[in-house]
Amino acid sequence: MDCGDAGVFVMEIVVMGAGAIGGYFGARLAAAGHAVTLVARGAHLAALQENGLILHSPKGDLHLPDIRAVGDISQAAPADIVLFMVKNYDVEAAARAILPTLRPDTMVVTCQNGVSAPERLAKIIGQRHVVPGVARFPGDISAPGVIRHTAPFDKFSFGESSGGQSPRCDAFAAALSGAGCMVEQPENIHHDLWAKYVMQASFASITALTRLDIGPLRSCTDTVSLFHDALAETEAVGRAVMPDLPEGLSDIAWGILENRLPDHTHASMLDDLLRGKPIENAWLSGDVARLGAAHGVPTPIHSAFARALAPFEAGRVV
Repeated sequence: MDCGDAGVFVMEIVVMGAGAIGGYFGARLAAAGHAVTLVARGAHLAALQENGLILHSPKGDLHLPDIRAVGDISQAAPADIVLFMVKNYDVEAAARAILPTLRPDTMVVTCQNGVSAPERLAKIIGQRHVVPGVARFPGDISAPGVIRHTAPFDKFSFGESSGGQSPRCDAFAAALSGAGCMVEQPENIHHDLWAKYVMQASFASITALTRLDIGPLRSCTDTVSLFHDALAETEAVGRAVMPDLPEGLSDIAWGILENRLPDHTHASMLDDLLRGKPIENAWLSGDVARLGAAHGVPTPIHSAFARALAPFEAGRVV
């Protein structure tokens, strides 16, 4: 970290997996003056290198023509912070790839669906580097090199795995706040991981299996009942894993699904499935079933979801 002209600490930040979420936070941090390197691939990388990053957002549009984008993290400088934004099925390979980028004090902030990524990452890079995080960001890549942010909401919460916050978390929070992003620093980040997971596992599986948006699903009494049962099942598993988990997470999740999502909303896993891309089933309903079995909690609903979606895990079925 260097001190900039205005006395603000400039961080060296690498975004490992600069898709919609990683690209968005990377863009905001770069615009605030931090040294950001985006690691991307394919047509998105080519567009970033040729035209820079374009962001359309209700919080303010950006065009960063000179943002640094690379296809190989070996081209990035050692980092103060790595925003670890890859899909679950790339966690282990990406964890090995970032090893040369880590200084002894580098923090690696996770941002995967589900609850298992921080532990899987720590096995490869060491627990001291890992800071679990949760991003809540509505948006997508509308075209290569172009990120579309669809609502004025961009919350990033994170905290130390052992609980609480730390000077390094505070420094990152200050950087995000200075970039105009919403920040939350919970006392127990694992509670926040589970709060999102309770909703995401059911939302992803049900929309993927039915190929429907939330609108028709919440207009049908049978699928409403299925949602309630699936949410409660995941919360029961969470409480077995973490007995101090706050009560009522399934009710909170249903409140979001029922009242806060537009009718056309569906989980990104449905988009991936329809495009023939790999899906994160193993770490959504699959992990509900796995953790339930490990802790003696029956999971008939998510076990069925996981089995039904298993043929699509590797991508297009032919």
